[in-house]
Amino acid sequence: MKNILVIGFSTRNIICSGTRAGYNMYSIDAFCDHDLMQCAAGARKLELSGTFDIKDISPGQLEALIKAFDVEFDAIIAGSGFEAICPELLPYSLLGNEPQTMAAVSDKYRFSKIMGRLGLPHPKTVLLSEIGSLRLPVMVKPACSGGGIFNMKVENEKDMGILREKLKDRSFGPAKGSFIAQEYISGTPVSVSLISTKEKATAVAVNEQLVGTPWLTDIPFAYCGNITPYDTPWAPEMKRIAEELILELGLTGSIGVDLIIGENGPVVIEVNARFQGSLDTVEMATGINLFNAHLRAFKGEACIAPAREIQYAGRAILYAQKDIVISAAAHRALLCQNVCDIPASGQLINAGEPVISVICTGKDREDVLSCLKESVMFIRETLNLLQS
Repeated sequence: MKNILVIGFSTRNIICSGTRAGYNMYSIDAFCDHDLMQCAAGARKLELSGTFDIKDISPGQLEALIKAFDVEFDAIIAGSGFEAICPELLPYSLLGNEPQTMAAVSDKYRFSKIMGRLGLPHPKTVLLSEIGSLRLPVMVKPACSGGGIFNMKVENEKDMGILREKLKDRSFGPAKGSFIAQEYISGTPVSVSLISTKEKATAVAVNEQLVGTPWLTDIPFAYCGNITPYDTPWAPEMKRIAEELILELGLTGSIGVDLIIGENGPVVIEVNARFQGSLDTVEMATGINLFNAHLRAFKGEACIAPAREIQYAGRAILYAQKDIVISAAAHRALLCQNVCDIPASGQLINAGEPVISVICTGKDREDVLSCLKESVMFIRETLNLLQS
């Protein structure tokens, strides 16, 4: 296997990991960031308007983008937003899990039914039309979309009114998506990163999730990055739950299990049967190349041994507070920082959208967190000064 195409909303971390593993990596994504272009053997941009929804991308549009590379691909890998893509729509082999399983795992309502059958801790989940059956507060979120941008905590009747108004707005949430309501679980959001074959699932790392972090975003539940590892007495239990769950689901490759550590222990929230946003911090903290491990898992090769962290690593995603255009001077200044997902010169970034990711390593969590905050503060000041 040599030439691999990744199709996803944002693919930079997968492309760079695959390139480091020695593969010729090609990308179709919505950003074509500067560092993706540096890593990829070739890239094509998805031209999206409004809220992203895979249903808005026609098979013909995707086929034309793939043919434009003029490359014989050994495999296609689906990234974020394309988890449930139909293999029959692609001209090359899709390296992924069964479409039926992906569809069930990606749909939060269907996934809740699976969790109920398995008897694993999971918040009670209903269709939005049945929200009245849950006790407030509840979490309302898209059934088949991640990132937390459209999640809303509903605590009272006033919030219910705000929710109804938001749902009338066609720009709110995935264009054709449905919403679900979940029992609200208060606690620390975390994830377990795993590599799995059909026979064995191995937890590679436990990650702290940065969600709605005030110094990174104004969006209450937006995904803002990770710190790896996350030190907690619950780590062995979370790894056990995640490994058992992934084997029960029959998933292969790089898999993430999102949980919340509540007052009674860890509760499973969802499964991401694809490369996760924590890829950067897991690789930096453990020294493992997750792309290579992912491909080996699909070959049925033995799982990697349980990893030992060699350092702490953090990724913080900075969101735009207002509409900005990245000037040439700002682009040059960003290239001098320890960052990734670097926007191109002249790129328009709307308020509430990710601008850039900051990367830091250190001897402990506090060391990494301090580095991330200092870097974010410097970048905000730089962008304010150099905004086009």
